[in-house]
Amino acid sequence: MTHNNSLRIRRASAADAAAVARLAALDSAVPPTGEVLLGEVGDELWAAVEIDSGTAIADPFRPSGDVVELLRFRARRTDRKAPHSTRWLRLRARAA
Repeated sequence: MTHNNSLRIRRASAADAAAVARLAALDSAVPPTGEVLLGEVGDELWAAVEIDSGTAIADPFRPSGDVVELLRFRARRTDRKAPHSTRWLRLRARAA
């Protein structure tokens, strides 16, 4: 049997709301609001960080401290504008 222990960082979607709420309950915390990054190891949610504030929730039964730090690092460097934002289109149009 093979175990997938790789870390996956991704933005949360509406479909993740129940999993984030369960994680917050495990951590005795309020679920984050706004844009959230998730840290999954294998197919298990270990941590979540609110992008704007850096507020984190994590599974207290997992060694999730490093996952939280990586999520905060990524959140600080996340460009909140999508590549197809109006600004990007304007810059691209000028270059053409």
